[in-house]
Amino acid sequence: MTIKSSQANKLNVKSHSQISQYLEECCLRISATISYERTAEEIEYLTGRKISKSSQQRLVHRQEFAQPQAETIVSELSVDGGNIRVRTPLGEASSWKGYKAAVLHEHKAIAATFQENEELIEWINSQPTAPIVTCLADCDFWHKLA
Repeated sequence: MTIKSSQANKLNVKSHSQISQYLEECCLRISATISYERTAEEIEYLTGRKISKSSQQRLVHRQEFAQPQAETIVSELSVDGGNIRVRTPLGEASSWKGYKAAVLHEHKAIAATFQENEELIEWINSQPTAPIVTCLADCDFWHKLA
């Protein structure tokens, strides 16, 4: 089904997009907590609209997620991470990928990265810090902080 430009403007549909801003936000919210495949199923159940798992993934990957910036001095932070198993074709060995997250305690600011430890380190080092910072982190990570 094709919509006219006037309809797209009224529905707040972006150029070169086939879904409304609201539906896109729903897709993003759901895909933040479950797989793209399950997101596609949930969106279809909730709205009656089919949006494939690959479209869900493209929606997420074209977003710009700005990391928070502390406005005052940071004196406490935590860093932790883990590994997740990524689906592989049947018969292939499992693939494991790493992620890390940091929390600036007083600011309730959280930043997370997937397979990008250096990006998280740069974010932490860009924050205004006290002369002494209490940091709870993995032993393989804390020594990389400035």
